[in-house]
Amino acid sequence: MNPSIRKTFNQNFTEEKYADFLVDLNAGLKNPIEFRIAETPVFLTDDFRDKLIQAGNEIVATILNPGFKQQSERAIPEKWRVANENDHSHFIALDFGVCKDKAGNIVPKLIEMQGFPSLYDFLLHLAENYRHAFDIHGNQTIFFNGLSKSSYLDLLRKTIIGPYEPDEVVIMDVDAPNQKTAVDFYITEGYIGTPVVSLAELIREGNQLFYTHKGEKKRIRRIYNRLIFDEIESNPEIFNKVVDIRQPLDVEWIAHPNWFYRISKFTMPFLQGEYIPKTQFLHEVKQIPEDLQNYVLKPLFSFAGQGVIIDIMDGDIEKIQDPENWILQEKVDYVPVLESPDGGVKIEIRLLYLWPDGDAKPTLAINLARLSRGKMIGVRYNKGFDWVGGTVAFMHK
Repeated sequence: MNPSIRKTFNQNFTEEKYADFLVDLNAGLKNPIEFRIAETPVFLTDDFRDKLIQAGNEIVATILNPGFKQQSERAIPEKWRVANENDHSHFIALDFGVCKDKAGNIVPKLIEMQGFPSLYDFLLHLAENYRHAFDIHGNQTIFFNGLSKSSYLDLLRKTIIGPYEPDEVVIMDVDAPNQKTAVDFYITEGYIGTPVVSLAELIREGNQLFYTHKGEKKRIRRIYNRLIFDEIESNPEIFNKVVDIRQPLDVEWIAHPNWFYRISKFTMPFLQGEYIPKTQFLHEVKQIPEDLQNYVLKPLFSFAGQGVIIDIMDGDIEKIQDPENWILQEKVDYVPVLESPDGGVKIEIRLLYLWPDGDAKPTLAINLARLSRGKMIGVRYNKGFDWVGGTVAFMHK
Protein backbone atom coordinates (compact mmCIF):
# COMPACT_ATOMS: atom_id res chain seq x y z
CA MET A 1 0.00 0.00 0.00
CA ASN A 2 1.21 3.50 -0.79
CA PRO A 3 2.66 4.81 2.50
CA SER A 4 3.07 8.48 1.58
CA ILE A 5 -0.51 8.95 0.35
CA ARG A 6 -1.81 6.97 3.33
CA LYS A 7 0.09 9.19 5.79
CA THR A 8 -1.27 12.36 4.20
CA PHE A 9 -4.82 11.00 4.11
CA ASN A 10 -4.78 9.95 7.78
CA GLN A 11 -3.29 13.26 8.91
CA ASN A 12 -6.08 15.16 7.18
CA PHE A 13 -8.93 12.79 8.06
CA THR A 14 -11.68 13.98 10.42
CA GLU A 15 -14.97 12.42 11.44
CA GLU A 16 -16.68 15.60 10.21
CA LYS A 17 -15.26 15.08 6.71
CA TYR A 18 -16.45 11.48 6.74
CA ALA A 19 -19.94 12.50 7.87
CA ASP A 20 -20.14 15.13 5.12
CA PHE A 21 -18.88 12.56 2.61
CA LEU A 22 -21.72 10.17 3.51
CA VAL A 23 -24.31 12.95 3.19
CA ASP A 24 -23.02 13.85 -0.28
CA LEU A 25 -22.78 10.19 -1.26
CA ASN A 26 -26.46 9.63 -0.50
CA ALA A 27 -27.67 12.95 -1.92
CA GLY A 28 -29.96 12.50 -4.89
CA LEU A 29 -30.16 8.72 -4.62
CA LYS A 30 -33.52 6.96 -4.81
CA ASN A 31 -32.85 5.34 -1.41
CA PRO A 32 -29.97 5.61 1.09
CA ILE A 33 -27.10 3.16 0.63
CA GLU A 34 -27.84 0.04 2.68
CA PHE A 35 -24.30 -1.23 3.24
CA ARG A 36 -21.43 0.33 5.16
CA ILE A 37 -19.05 2.57 3.26
CA ALA A 38 -15.53 2.72 4.67
CA GLU A 39 -13.88 5.88 5.92
CA THR A 40 -11.10 5.61 3.38
CA PRO A 41 -10.16 4.38 -0.06
CA VAL A 42 -7.18 2.06 -0.57
CA PHE A 43 -4.05 3.51 -2.20
CA LEU A 44 -2.05 0.96 -4.21
CA THR A 45 1.62 1.05 -5.10
CA ASP A 46 2.53 0.51 -8.75
CA ASP A 47 4.18 -2.78 -7.79
CA PHE A 48 1.06 -4.20 -6.12
CA ARG A 49 -1.16 -2.96 -8.96
CA ASP A 50 1.07 -4.81 -11.43
CA LYS A 51 0.87 -8.01 -9.35
CA LEU A 52 -2.93 -7.78 -9.42
CA ILE A 53 -2.89 -7.35 -13.20
CA GLN A 54 -0.55 -10.33 -13.61
CA ALA A 55 -2.71 -12.51 -11.37
CA GLY A 56 -5.82 -11.53 -13.31
CA ASN A 57 -4.17 -12.25 -16.65
CA GLU A 58 -3.21 -15.77 -15.53
CA ILE A 59 -6.77 -16.54 -14.39
CA VAL A 60 -8.39 -15.10 -17.52
CA ALA A 61 -6.06 -17.30 -19.61
CA THR A 62 -7.72 -20.37 -18.05
CA ILE A 63 -11.21 -19.00 -18.79
CA LEU A 64 -10.16 -18.36 -22.42
CA ASN A 65 -9.05 -21.97 -22.81
CA PRO A 66 -11.17 -23.62 -25.56
CA GLY A 67 -12.00 -26.52 -23.23
CA PHE A 68 -13.21 -24.35 -20.36
CA LYS A 69 -16.94 -24.72 -21.06
CA GLN A 70 -16.71 -28.49 -21.15
CA GLN A 71 -14.54 -28.48 -18.04
CA SER A 72 -17.09 -26.40 -16.13
CA GLU A 73 -20.31 -28.21 -17.21
CA ARG A 74 -20.71 -29.88 -13.80
CA ALA A 75 -20.66 -26.47 -12.11
CA ILE A 76 -24.22 -25.67 -13.21
CA PRO A 77 -26.98 -27.13 -10.98
CA GLU A 78 -29.50 -28.76 -13.31
CA LYS A 79 -32.47 -27.10 -11.63
CA TRP A 80 -30.97 -23.66 -12.31
CA ARG A 81 -29.64 -24.30 -15.82
CA VAL A 82 -30.93 -21.64 -18.20
CA ALA A 83 -31.44 -22.15 -21.95
CA ASN A 84 -29.67 -20.31 -24.78
CA GLU A 85 -26.27 -19.92 -23.15
CA ASN A 86 -23.74 -17.79 -25.04
CA ASP A 87 -19.99 -18.28 -25.53
CA HIS A 88 -18.59 -16.15 -22.70
CA SER A 89 -19.45 -14.20 -19.59
CA HIS A 90 -19.85 -10.47 -20.16
CA PHE A 91 -18.56 -9.85 -16.63
CA ILE A 92 -15.76 -11.35 -14.56
CA ALA A 93 -15.05 -10.48 -10.94
CA LEU A 94 -11.88 -11.70 -9.21
CA ASP A 95 -11.50 -11.20 -5.45
CA PHE A 96 -7.98 -11.01 -4.01
CA GLY A 97 -6.94 -10.82 -0.38
CA VAL A 98 -3.90 -8.68 0.46
CA CYS A 99 -1.52 -11.21 2.03
CA LYS A 100 2.13 -12.07 2.64
CA ASP A 101 4.03 -14.76 0.78
CA LYS A 102 6.61 -17.05 2.42
CA ALA A 103 9.33 -14.47 1.82
CA GLY A 104 7.32 -11.80 3.61
CA ASN A 105 6.33 -9.86 0.47
CA ILE A 106 2.89 -8.29 0.25
CA VAL A 107 1.04 -10.15 -2.52
CA PRO A 108 -2.51 -10.69 -3.78
CA LYS A 109 -4.09 -14.13 -3.23
CA LEU A 110 -7.22 -15.22 -5.04
CA ILE A 111 -10.22 -15.73 -2.73
CA GLU A 112 -13.28 -15.98 -4.96
CA MET A 113 -14.33 -15.44 -8.57
CA GLN A 114 -17.63 -14.79 -10.33
CA GLY A 115 -18.98 -14.69 -13.87
CA PHE A 116 -21.46 -12.10 -12.66
CA PRO A 117 -21.73 -8.29 -12.55
CA SER A 118 -20.83 -6.22 -9.53
CA LEU A 119 -21.32 -2.54 -8.65
CA TYR A 120 -19.97 -1.28 -11.97
CA ASP A 121 -21.70 2.13 -11.87
CA PHE A 122 -21.90 2.75 -8.14
CA LEU A 123 -18.10 2.63 -8.06
CA LEU A 124 -17.94 5.75 -10.26
CA HIS A 125 -20.24 7.58 -7.87
CA LEU A 126 -18.27 6.37 -4.85
CA ALA A 127 -14.85 7.30 -6.25
CA GLU A 128 -15.99 10.77 -7.29
CA ASN A 129 -17.29 11.45 -3.80
CA TYR A 130 -14.09 10.20 -2.15
CA ARG A 131 -12.08 12.43 -4.47
CA HIS A 132 -14.17 15.50 -3.67
CA ALA A 133 -14.46 14.93 0.10
CA PHE A 134 -10.82 14.06 0.75
CA ASP A 135 -9.01 16.02 -2.00
CA ILE A 136 -7.56 12.96 -3.74
CA HIS A 137 -5.06 14.01 -6.39
CA GLY A 138 -6.02 13.89 -10.06
CA ASN A 139 -3.10 11.56 -10.85
CA GLN A 140 -4.90 8.80 -8.92
CA THR A 141 -7.44 6.62 -10.76
CA ILE A 142 -9.69 3.63 -10.10
CA PHE A 143 -9.50 2.53 -13.76
CA PHE A 144 -7.19 0.12 -15.58
CA ASN A 145 -6.01 0.02 -19.20
CA GLY A 146 -5.95 3.80 -19.54
CA LEU A 147 -9.72 4.12 -19.21
CA SER A 148 -11.35 7.38 -18.16
CA LYS A 149 -14.87 7.89 -16.88
CA SER A 150 -16.05 8.61 -20.42
CA SER A 151 -14.34 5.65 -22.11
CA TYR A 152 -15.35 3.38 -19.23
CA LEU A 153 -19.03 4.29 -19.67
CA ASP A 154 -18.68 3.72 -23.41
CA LEU A 155 -17.32 0.22 -22.72
CA LEU A 156 -20.13 -0.40 -20.23
CA ARG A 157 -22.76 0.66 -22.79
CA LYS A 158 -21.13 -1.55 -25.43
CA THR A 159 -21.24 -4.49 -23.00
CA ILE A 160 -24.72 -4.05 -21.56
CA ILE A 161 -26.74 -2.34 -24.30
CA GLY A 162 -24.86 -3.54 -27.38
CA PRO A 163 -26.81 -2.90 -30.62
CA TYR A 164 -30.14 -2.18 -28.88
CA GLU A 165 -31.87 0.89 -27.49
CA PRO A 166 -31.49 1.46 -23.72
CA ASP A 167 -35.20 0.79 -23.07
CA GLU A 168 -34.92 -2.60 -24.82
CA VAL A 169 -32.50 -3.73 -22.10
CA VAL A 170 -33.68 -4.16 -18.49
CA ILE A 171 -31.78 -4.50 -15.23
CA MET A 172 -33.53 -7.45 -13.56
CA ASP A 173 -33.44 -8.90 -10.07
CA VAL A 174 -35.93 -10.92 -8.07
CA ASP A 175 -37.16 -7.87 -6.12
CA ALA A 176 -34.98 -5.17 -7.64
CA PRO A 177 -36.02 -2.05 -5.64
CA ASN A 178 -35.45 -3.81 -2.32
CA GLN A 179 -32.04 -5.36 -2.99
CA LYS A 180 -29.12 -4.00 -0.97
CA THR A 181 -27.36 -3.34 -4.27
CA ALA A 182 -30.33 -1.45 -5.72
CA VAL A 183 -28.30 1.75 -5.47
CA ASP A 184 -26.18 0.43 -8.35
CA PHE A 185 -29.25 -0.45 -10.41
CA TYR A 186 -30.61 3.09 -10.28
CA ILE A 187 -27.25 4.76 -10.85
CA THR A 188 -26.84 2.51 -13.89
CA GLU A 189 -30.28 3.57 -15.10
CA GLY A 190 -29.16 7.19 -14.74
CA TYR A 191 -25.90 6.68 -16.65
CA ILE A 192 -27.00 4.44 -19.53
CA GLY A 193 -30.81 4.51 -19.49
CA THR A 194 -31.58 0.84 -18.78
CA PRO A 195 -34.81 0.53 -16.70
CA VAL A 196 -34.98 -1.48 -13.47
CA VAL A 197 -37.53 -4.32 -13.26
CA SER A 198 -38.30 -7.15 -10.87
CA LEU A 199 -38.76 -10.79 -11.86
CA ALA A 200 -42.52 -10.58 -11.29
CA GLU A 201 -42.81 -7.67 -13.75
CA LEU A 202 -41.69 -9.75 -16.74
CA ILE A 203 -44.50 -10.50 -19.18
CA ARG A 204 -44.27 -13.51 -21.47
CA GLU A 205 -46.03 -13.74 -24.84
CA GLY A 206 -44.96 -16.85 -26.71
CA ASN A 207 -41.19 -16.89 -26.39
CA GLN A 208 -40.87 -13.11 -26.13
CA LEU A 209 -40.59 -11.00 -22.97
CA PHE A 210 -42.09 -7.58 -22.27
CA TYR A 211 -42.39 -5.07 -19.43
CA THR A 212 -44.60 -2.02 -18.99
CA HIS A 213 -43.36 1.53 -18.59
CA LYS A 214 -45.77 4.41 -18.03
CA GLY A 215 -48.58 2.23 -19.28
CA GLU A 216 -46.76 1.22 -22.48
CA LYS A 217 -45.73 -2.38 -23.13
CA LYS A 218 -42.12 -2.68 -24.32
CA ARG A 219 -40.22 -5.62 -25.80
CA ILE A 220 -37.17 -6.87 -23.86
CA ARG A 221 -34.23 -7.73 -26.11
CA ARG A 222 -31.63 -8.14 -23.38
CA ILE A 223 -31.69 -8.79 -19.63
CA TYR A 224 -28.85 -7.27 -17.61
CA ASN A 225 -29.14 -10.04 -15.06
CA ARG A 226 -28.58 -9.33 -11.35
CA LEU A 227 -30.62 -12.29 -10.07
CA ILE A 228 -28.73 -14.99 -8.15
CA PHE A 229 -30.67 -18.25 -8.00
CA ASP A 230 -29.43 -18.93 -4.46
CA GLU A 231 -31.67 -16.05 -3.37
CA ILE A 232 -34.80 -17.88 -4.54
CA GLU A 233 -33.67 -21.33 -3.38
CA SER A 234 -36.13 -21.20 -0.47
CA ASN A 235 -39.07 -20.61 -2.84
CA PRO A 236 -39.09 -23.67 -5.15
CA GLU A 237 -42.55 -22.82 -6.50
CA ILE A 238 -41.55 -19.33 -7.65
CA PHE A 239 -41.61 -20.21 -11.36
CA ASN A 240 -45.23 -21.32 -11.01
CA LYS A 241 -46.06 -17.69 -10.17
CA VAL A 242 -43.73 -15.72 -12.46
CA VAL A 243 -42.10 -16.19 -15.87
CA ASP A 244 -39.83 -19.24 -15.83
CA ILE A 245 -36.67 -17.57 -17.12
CA ARG A 246 -34.93 -20.93 -17.48
CA GLN A 247 -36.96 -21.73 -20.61
CA PRO A 248 -35.88 -21.06 -24.23
CA LEU A 249 -36.84 -17.41 -24.67
CA ASP A 250 -36.07 -14.96 -27.44
CA VAL A 251 -33.92 -12.77 -25.22
CA GLU A 252 -30.20 -12.22 -24.69
CA TRP A 253 -28.60 -12.43 -21.26
CA ILE A 254 -25.93 -10.04 -20.00
CA ALA A 255 -24.37 -12.10 -18.46
CA HIS A 256 -26.05 -15.48 -18.98
CA PRO A 257 -26.96 -17.01 -15.57
CA ASN A 258 -24.98 -20.21 -16.28
CA TRP A 259 -21.74 -18.21 -16.14
CA PHE A 260 -22.36 -17.41 -12.47
CA TYR A 261 -21.62 -21.08 -11.81
CA ARG A 262 -18.96 -21.71 -14.46
CA ILE A 263 -16.73 -18.88 -13.17
CA SER A 264 -16.90 -19.51 -9.44
CA LYS A 265 -15.26 -21.51 -6.67
CA PHE A 266 -15.68 -24.45 -9.05
CA THR A 267 -12.98 -22.97 -11.30
CA MET A 268 -10.31 -22.64 -8.62
CA PRO A 269 -8.97 -26.25 -8.68
CA PHE A 270 -8.14 -25.73 -12.37
CA LEU A 271 -6.02 -22.62 -11.74
CA GLN A 272 -2.28 -22.41 -11.20
CA GLY A 273 0.07 -19.55 -10.36
CA GLU A 274 1.88 -17.94 -7.47
CA TYR A 275 -1.21 -15.94 -6.51
CA ILE A 276 -3.57 -18.94 -6.42
CA PRO A 277 -4.03 -20.86 -3.13
CA LYS A 278 -3.80 -24.62 -3.49
CA THR A 279 -7.36 -25.86 -4.09
CA GLN A 280 -8.81 -29.35 -4.67
CA PHE A 281 -12.27 -30.81 -5.10
CA LEU A 282 -12.86 -32.61 -1.82
CA HIS A 283 -13.75 -35.92 -3.50
CA GLU A 284 -10.40 -35.85 -5.32
CA VAL A 285 -8.28 -35.35 -2.19
CA LYS A 286 -6.22 -38.52 -1.89
CA GLN A 287 -4.69 -37.73 1.47
CA ILE A 288 -6.05 -35.33 4.07
CA PRO A 289 -3.35 -32.73 4.89
CA GLU A 290 -1.83 -33.08 8.35
CA ASP A 291 -1.93 -29.31 8.79
CA LEU A 292 -5.69 -28.95 8.37
CA GLN A 293 -5.53 -25.74 10.40
CA ASN A 294 -4.08 -24.16 7.25
CA TYR A 295 -7.09 -25.07 5.08
CA VAL A 296 -10.76 -24.10 4.75
CA LEU A 297 -13.74 -26.08 3.44
CA LYS A 298 -16.05 -24.28 1.02
CA PRO A 299 -19.32 -25.50 -0.48
CA LEU A 300 -19.42 -24.90 -4.23
CA PHE A 301 -23.04 -23.83 -4.39
CA SER A 302 -23.31 -21.01 -1.89
CA PHE A 303 -22.44 -17.34 -1.89
CA ALA A 304 -21.55 -14.50 0.52
CA GLY A 305 -19.45 -16.84 2.66
CA GLN A 306 -22.38 -19.06 3.67
CA GLY A 307 -21.46 -22.58 4.77
CA VAL A 308 -17.68 -22.02 4.77
CA ILE A 309 -15.86 -23.98 7.49
CA ILE A 310 -12.90 -21.79 8.47
CA ASP A 311 -11.59 -23.84 11.38
CA ILE A 312 -11.82 -27.49 10.33
CA MET A 313 -12.34 -29.85 13.27
CA ASP A 314 -11.89 -33.62 13.52
CA GLY A 315 -14.78 -35.30 11.75
CA ASP A 316 -15.86 -32.27 9.69
CA ILE A 317 -14.70 -33.78 6.41
CA GLU A 318 -16.23 -37.18 7.16
CA LYS A 319 -19.62 -35.56 7.85
CA ILE A 320 -19.86 -34.10 4.36
CA GLN A 321 -22.33 -36.17 2.32
CA ASP A 322 -21.52 -34.69 -1.11
CA PRO A 323 -17.74 -34.13 -1.26
CA GLU A 324 -17.92 -33.57 -5.02
CA ASN A 325 -19.69 -30.28 -4.21
CA TRP A 326 -16.99 -28.99 -1.85
CA ILE A 327 -13.45 -27.70 -2.21
CA LEU A 328 -10.57 -27.94 0.23
CA GLN A 329 -8.60 -24.73 -0.12
CA GLU A 330 -5.35 -23.56 1.37
CA LYS A 331 -6.16 -20.89 3.95
CA VAL A 332 -5.34 -17.35 2.92
CA ASP A 333 -4.22 -15.13 5.78
CA TYR A 334 -5.02 -11.49 5.21
CA VAL A 335 -2.42 -9.03 6.47
CA PRO A 336 -3.80 -5.87 8.13
CA VAL A 337 -1.68 -3.54 5.99
CA LEU A 338 -3.99 -0.54 5.83
CA GLU A 339 -3.17 1.80 8.67
CA SER A 340 -6.20 3.27 10.41
CA PRO A 341 -5.97 5.72 13.34
CA ASP A 342 -6.30 2.78 15.76
CA GLY A 343 -4.74 -0.27 14.13
CA GLY A 344 -4.31 -2.28 10.96
CA VAL A 345 -7.17 -3.20 8.64
CA LYS A 346 -7.41 -6.11 6.19
CA ILE A 347 -8.10 -5.51 2.51
CA GLU A 348 -9.78 -7.40 -0.29
CA ILE A 349 -9.67 -6.06 -3.84
CA ARG A 350 -12.05 -7.09 -6.61
CA LEU A 351 -10.87 -6.75 -10.19
CA LEU A 352 -13.80 -6.14 -12.52
CA TYR A 353 -13.71 -7.03 -16.21
CA LEU A 354 -16.05 -6.15 -19.07
CA TRP A 355 -16.38 -8.43 -22.12
CA PRO A 356 -18.64 -7.04 -24.85
CA ASP A 357 -19.82 -9.25 -27.69
CA GLY A 358 -17.28 -9.16 -30.51
CA ASP A 359 -14.23 -8.65 -28.29
CA ALA A 360 -11.68 -11.48 -28.27
CA LYS A 361 -11.13 -11.24 -24.53
CA PRO A 362 -12.33 -9.35 -21.45
CA THR A 363 -10.97 -5.92 -20.52
CA LEU A 364 -9.86 -5.22 -16.95
CA ALA A 365 -11.75 -2.00 -16.30
CA ILE A 366 -12.26 -0.98 -12.68
CA ASN A 367 -12.03 -2.18 -9.09
CA LEU A 368 -13.91 -2.50 -5.86
CA ALA A 369 -12.32 -2.91 -2.42
CA ARG A 370 -13.54 -4.05 0.97
CA LEU A 371 -12.01 -3.40 4.38
CA SER A 372 -12.33 -5.76 7.33
CA ARG A 373 -11.31 -6.18 10.95
CA GLY A 374 -13.34 -9.38 11.41
CA LYS A 375 -12.53 -13.03 10.87
CA MET A 376 -13.81 -12.82 7.29
CA ILE A 377 -14.64 -10.10 4.81
CA GLY A 378 -18.35 -9.36 4.94
CA VAL A 379 -20.99 -7.45 6.85
CA ARG A 380 -21.81 -10.11 9.42
CA TYR A 381 -18.15 -10.35 10.50
CA ASN A 382 -17.58 -6.60 10.87
CA LYS A 383 -20.51 -5.30 12.89
CA GLY A 384 -19.50 -2.62 15.36
CA PHE A 385 -16.16 -1.81 13.71
CA ASP A 386 -15.12 1.43 12.03
CA TRP A 387 -12.78 1.78 9.04
CA VAL A 388 -14.47 -1.25 7.47
CA GLY A 389 -16.89 -1.73 4.56
CA GLY A 390 -17.06 -1.01 0.87
CA THR A 391 -14.56 1.26 -0.85
CA VAL A 392 -12.37 1.56 -3.96
CA ALA A 393 -8.65 1.37 -4.65
CA PHE A 394 -6.87 4.33 -6.23
CA MET A 395 -3.58 3.96 -8.09
CA HIS A 396 -1.27 6.08 -10.26
CA LYS A 397 -2.50 6.67 -13.82
